Amino acid sequence: MTDERQSFTQQEESAAPRWIGFVVVALAVVSLVALGVGWSATNRASSVEQSMTTQLQQSKQNTDMIGQRLSKAEDTNAQLQGELSVVTDRLKLTTAEATKARLQTQKIKDDDAKQLADVQNSINGELATKASVDDVNKLGTDVSAVKTGLDSTNNNLNMARGEFGTLIAKNHDEIDELRRLGERDYFEFTISKKGQREKVGDLTVELRGTSAKKNMYTVSIFVDDQRYDKRNRSANEPIYFFTHGSRAPLELTVNQIGKDKISGYLSVPKVANPASAQTQSSGG
Repeated sequence: MTDERQSFTQQEESAAPRWIGFVVVALAVVSLVALGVGWSATNRASSVEQSMTTQLQQSKQNTDMIGQRLSKAEDTNAQLQGELSVVTDRLKLTTAEATKARLQTQKIKDDDAKQLADVQNSINGELATKASVDDVNKLGTDVSAVKTGLDSTNNNLNMARGEFGTLIAKNHDEIDELRRLGERDYFEFTISKKGQREKVGDLTVELRGTSAKKNMYTVSIFVDDQRYDKRNRSANEPIYFFTHGSRAPLELTVNQIGKDKISGYLSVPKVANPASAQTQSSGG
């Protein structure tokens, strides 16, 4: 009986180490599988992180591009609104200025006709009362003066008018005629070099180029902290501007175009724009 117990005890002791070996092998397999799963998960996480970083960079670039486009669109919209405002002001003023010009022209004609009739009546009255030769000569001098004034007025009436009813001078003599009318101030200027800037009244004019053969020019005009580019303009073609707070336009006209050289004048309404402190040039 004692031998049997000893034999059973030896069998149990010999079987115990074999079972532990299986457990160790199983744990090793589980550990390797866990390491493999962890390594795979780490690689996937790194790949996902890299993909998200790339997407974030692309999103940032797209956002910057959209922001730039929006900024450019806002600038374009602001410029269009400014130009639309100028066009609207012109449309409002055109009818009133044209009507005023017609009334002024008719008034000049009526005044001239009345003045000439008064002089003729005076001459006839003096002759009827047998005035002396000296008196007749004096009356003849008065008639000549009136006739000279009428000729000057007729010359003014024959000048072309702009879209706002203002008379357009083509040379220095005609500018002097307009000065004598006293309705506007006139600033003559000459720019003799491409890229040169010239202060003209309240404007600054920069010559950008000329084509003497085509009788055309291009300038940039700076007024009220704004820049306006006027391309391929012809001689004696007025360019109109509305300064801040004014209801009547400024008129820039170039009369002569040469190689990298232009000459002309700026016409400024006296009521809307007081005369500038700059001395008016009389020789262009």
